[in-house]
Amino acid sequence: MEHGSATDLTRLLQEWKGGDAKALDALVPLVYKELRRLAHFQLRHERADHTLQSAALVHEAYFRLVGLNPPQWESRTHFFAIAAQLMRQILVDYARHHNEFALIRARTRPPGRIPALLDSLLLTRRTR
Repeated sequence: MEHGSATDLTRLLQEWKGGDAKALDALVPLVYKELRRLAHFQLRHERADHTLQSAALVHEAYFRLVGLNPPQWESRTHFFAIAAQLMRQILVDYARHHNEFALIRARTRPPGRIPALLDSLLLTRRTR
């Protein structure tokens, strides 16, 4: 990221923190590529059969970032650090739900026969 755009990014983050909703609209295109890079890096450390993709991880982190009232960051570096921390927490939550589902499946049916009810339970928990 160039120096000018880094300055713009910090300015937009501060404006968003101050309550300017238009700053958020201008901010998204500036941070998306870096958020994808962070997500890709986080996912490199996950198991090989992980089903969550980097775009989905970015989108979930974005929704959580937008939900912060008011946003707590002080700079672009702080913003990306918070985003990376949120992504890590999302992956931890995802792994917990995956493990819970695997335990439920193992206790209720022989391998290979997953009841539709358990599938819908997993989908419901992922969308929360």
